[in-house]
Amino acid sequence: LSSAAGVGGGLVQAGGSLTPSCAASGRTFSRDAVAWFRQAPGMDREFVAAMHRMGGYTYYSDSVKGRFTISKNNAKNTVFLQMNNLRPEDTAAYYCAAGPSVISSTLTSQAAYAYWGQGTLVTVSS
Repeated sequence: LSSAAGVGGGLVQAGGSLTPSCAASGRTFSRDAVAWFRQAPGMDREFVAAMHRMGGYTYYSDSVKGRFTISKNNAKNTVFLQMNNLRPEDTAAYYCAAGPSVISSTLTSQAAYAYWGQGTLVTVSS
């Protein structure tokens, strides 16, 4: 069941920045683990970044570590993915995900997340 809307994608040149965001409707993120996954054309969906439901603990894929930052604003019920120094290989549809039952060992697993956004397209030109 998709209950979150993603915005903030678009077209950017390599080296640029974008910050997709995801706002929940009808529920709150405050007690959820949250994450971002992405799917490039013709590829499987892959893990990008996650934040443990208790906050303060984040985890990133090796391909984005040091360039992307996941954050959550509980007051605005919104999750962000700050993406810097973008590369053409970052081109994909980006999906936010949330779930109350995600534990540390399942942060990178798509199956652990109960709620998904519709996806935001990010295109990076060379």
